[in-house]
Amino acid sequence: MTQRSRKALVIGGGIAGPVTAIFLKRAGLEVELYEAWPYSTGIGGGLQIAPNGMRVLAELGLANDLIKRGSIAESFDFYSQAGKKLGSLNRDMEKRFGQPAVNMCRATLNEALVDAAWSANVAVFFEKRLVKIEDRGDQPVIAYFDDGTTAEGDFVIGADGVHSAVRRHVIPDGPMPFDTGLIGFGGFMPRAVIENLPIGRRVETTFGQSGFFGYGLCSPNPNDGAMWWSTQPSHGITAAAYRAMSQDAIKQHLRDFHAGWHAPIPAIIESAENIVITDTLDVATLPTWSRKRTLLIGDAAHATSPHAGQGASLALEDAMRLGRLMLEDQELGITFQNFEHERRPRAEKIVAIARRNGNSKREFSPTGAWIRDHMLKLMLPLASKGMDFMYAYDARAA
Repeated sequence: MTQRSRKALVIGGGIAGPVTAIFLKRAGLEVELYEAWPYSTGIGGGLQIAPNGMRVLAELGLANDLIKRGSIAESFDFYSQAGKKLGSLNRDMEKRFGQPAVNMCRATLNEALVDAAWSANVAVFFEKRLVKIEDRGDQPVIAYFDDGTTAEGDFVIGADGVHSAVRRHVIPDGPMPFDTGLIGFGGFMPRAVIENLPIGRRVETTFGQSGFFGYGLCSPNPNDGAMWWSTQPSHGITAAAYRAMSQDAIKQHLRDFHAGWHAPIPAIIESAENIVITDTLDVATLPTWSRKRTLLIGDAAHATSPHAGQGASLALEDAMRLGRLMLEDQELGITFQNFEHERRPRAEKIVAIARRNGNSKREFSPTGAWIRDHMLKLMLPLASKGMDFMYAYDARAA
């Protein structure tokens, strides 16, 4: 008699979910993927996938296509508010780590990953918002959705991000996302706004007395092939409150906040349309990543603020490592324990770096900003070497 393959229910259709589903399929499992939101394209801002994440995309056969649809970032250059260069990070990534860092539209990445999941014969369902998980003895695990439907499987993977509904099942009284006191504005602009400047394929970022601004190329599209973002102290105003304002009012806020910042920042703000606004959230360290037959991965397990540029890449790593561990065909609880034992130290180290980096984007006195800028000039060369562990990691060989 042929043994029935185990069936996984993957909750979350962002980055970690589709990739996890693909690697579980490769491990011989039956997989169903459930996403709370409707299927859509063109949503989200820009992001960067670091070399460690690009290795996972290469394993999926997607790296070359996403490089063509994105833009290689040859370095991160840092400036003061007045435009004085403070230093650079992440030079020659492809030469040093075998894969480049690549800027791209989040929507481009999401679409590519969902398409890859479909191509791998993963059953994908949209508009399925998880309500609860029932895990009783030797019966199938049941996922309940808010439309009244259910799904049964042998185990559940929670890949549903910082606001994870699966996390509430794993740790019912666990930590909730909290506001870090920083708020993000961002969007896209025509490539012409910056491509004729000496930026080349670098990402340029600026530390102000209060806040932070960054920009770089992210796709070949002439109309919206460059991305920008502004990180600011929230001063008690939520992203929802800003989103309730008109785009003209939001743009005026950006003009006022970044008044006097070096070129081309004023021009970028003037070109901004469809500005996206987000709270910058974090989640305290979880006591465990699993409960019975349910496991958390990606931001659901180790929510990472954006200040290290590693959230997506860590999620990609998680997906591949879980798939590799599943190939060992051990008892599920042991697999989950091994996954957490392997991944937790690395994830928590990077989460801590991101939190520390975020502190450099808060509000300083003029003297404090001057001291920070001079410390950055001294520390960036050392910081660059200290970050190599992030990019050198190879999820295929870990």
